[in-house]
Amino acid sequence: MHLKNKRVLVCNCARDKALDPKKLTRALHAVGADGEAEVYTSLCRAQLDSFQNALAQDRDVLVTCAQEAPLFREVAAEEAPEAGLAFANLREKALWSDEAKQAHPKMAALVAEAALDLEPMPTVAMESAGTCLIYGRDETAIALGRQLSDKLDVTVLLADPGEIMPPRTMDVPVFKGRIRELRGHLGGFGVMVDDYAPALPATRQSLQFELGRNGAFSECDLVIDVTGEDPLVRAPDKRDGYLRAAPDDPARVQRIAFEAADLVGTFEKPKYVAYDPSICAHGRSRKTGCTNCLDACPTGAIQSLGETVEIDPYVCAGCGSCASVCPTGAASYNLPRPFDLGERLRTLIGGYLKAGGTDPVLLIHDAAHGEEQIAMMARYGRGLPARVLPFQVNEVTQIGLDALSAAFGYGAARVVFLVPPAKRREGELDGLETQIATMDSILAGMGYRAGRITLIEEADPDAVEAHLWDLDKPAAPEPGTFLAMGGKRSRTMLGLRHLYQHAPTPQEIVPLPQGAPFGRVHVDTQGCTMCLACVSACPTGAMLDDPDSPWLGFNEETCIQCGLCATTCPENVIQLEPRLNLSEDARSPIELNRQEPFHCVRCGKPFGVESSIRRIADQLAEKHWMFQRPDQVERIMMCDDCRVVVQFESGDTPYKHGEVPRPRTTDDYKPGTS
Repeated sequence: MHLKNKRVLVCNCARDKALDPKKLTRALHAVGADGEAEVYTSLCRAQLDSFQNALAQDRDVLVTCAQEAPLFREVAAEEAPEAGLAFANLREKALWSDEAKQAHPKMAALVAEAALDLEPMPTVAMESAGTCLIYGRDETAIALGRQLSDKLDVTVLLADPGEIMPPRTMDVPVFKGRIRELRGHLGGFGVMVDDYAPALPATRQSLQFELGRNGAFSECDLVIDVTGEDPLVRAPDKRDGYLRAAPDDPARVQRIAFEAADLVGTFEKPKYVAYDPSICAHGRSRKTGCTNCLDACPTGAIQSLGETVEIDPYVCAGCGSCASVCPTGAASYNLPRPFDLGERLRTLIGGYLKAGGTDPVLLIHDAAHGEEQIAMMARYGRGLPARVLPFQVNEVTQIGLDALSAAFGYGAARVVFLVPPAKRREGELDGLETQIATMDSILAGMGYRAGRITLIEEADPDAVEAHLWDLDKPAAPEPGTFLAMGGKRSRTMLGLRHLYQHAPTPQEIVPLPQGAPFGRVHVDTQGCTMCLACVSACPTGAMLDDPDSPWLGFNEETCIQCGLCATTCPENVIQLEPRLNLSEDARSPIELNRQEPFHCVRCGKPFGVESSIRRIADQLAEKHWMFQRPDQVERIMMCDDCRVVVQFESGDTPYKHGEVPRPRTTDDYKPGTS
């Protein structure tokens, strides 16, 4: 059997009777496979030669086993290094379940998703020469430094050291000081230290130090923090090269010592986030608009540059929160790319429905916590229900409105996030919960009923299993087949418009919570002077003008509610209204304000706004030294060309002057000269 040019090898893991070859063949045909399903009983052992033959014949092979993937990769590396391998975990995600006999549509969907060819993500390299700073308070830091000194270039820094017996041999340099600031990453840390001083060699009973100085700066490749105090960086567990342990936890101290010894060399790290400053709505003209990514980043990897932001790929830990909450897609996640993520959703949910499945529940999980929970449920419990489709991502917090609208647009009845409890403690769920609240409001406004998106924050697999088996079955939306292409806004609207077209009670306008990236603006026309500062500030082109007349327009479909128009408006006459407008009017410009142009009193050419010109003339006439006479006031009511002409005709010009003075030279300052 072949699917997407890959040879599909199915193993029933020692004759698991829940797998029916005929049912699986029909289900795989529904997702585009051809031929009969090849079902083996021991592909990783007695029938390994079948895998080798498949490599020789087809090169690209998909095996329905994840547990033995290392073995298959090892064999392929020896016999067909150029082979393309893919794996689908049918055993833990479908076969080991109380509903395994009904899970053939899910098996076909999992195989179809695994057969997709996704682009590899870009990486960045970190170079570490092993320069290590150990930051502590007592003998623990010195002992750890001596332990690592034969593997790393170690320096020990003691914060507020007490009575510490000097080492008999000073085989590692010891200093005192308190770290004021630590920035950077593995291979590139910068340390600012106050009260910095080296240890005095002539000390007998306890370490003594020279007079300290503030503001000392140094660089290192990795930092080991055994002070037991608050971490020196945000999200310390996510900062590459920063290792931390309490000094009274010797087991943890030894663990980080082993980790540190291996942090020498070149390390490749995924470049999780791509950033396009040209569509960023962070700021304009020193005014701040959208700060979603800055507010959501748990590691401090994002810094404001004024009108744009900078994302440090070395500090970024890949949570994806910035991409989730970014309204324009300026920050987008690379693992996988947005289009690939949408294609996976379309293949998984669409394949399940094509193969005969009903009421699909999308279970979004990560590799560490999620895969472990699924494995425990499969081995010791009831397993996953047949309608629950596991969807692994790098981080659950990378999911945004575009992915949620696609999931429901492709026919998911529910979306469940399996979230590691630590993310709540680390404050990483705010962005995701904002996206969920917005999507929930949209679904409720369309008549799909709220509460279709849930978070499971459990470490106990029994509790996770009970939740999944107790889920009710709301009617699934009509499935679509659209391609999630274009920018984030376009992808999101594709899903939402499909949901709207098939909604039980479609509403053209759905109110949304604050912070939602959809809405309109209201302009108080009485106070608006038509300065059009809002038009120049708008990063998406939602605010419009007419170069030929005083007109202010608005295109609601492109508005992301960044607030730059309201922040920039000098009259403070703009207010935001978060809402989703799915009517055709939202796609076309509407008029917010229109005024009559003023006509030049000399040539009749239209320029400016009549109300503004007359207001300026009234305010300056006889009140400003430049506009004391009627002819001077009249110039305000002239176009640029006429104003210059009249200025010269009247002789009242700044270029008018008397005799040019003689230039002075050095000769003028010589004695005897005048």
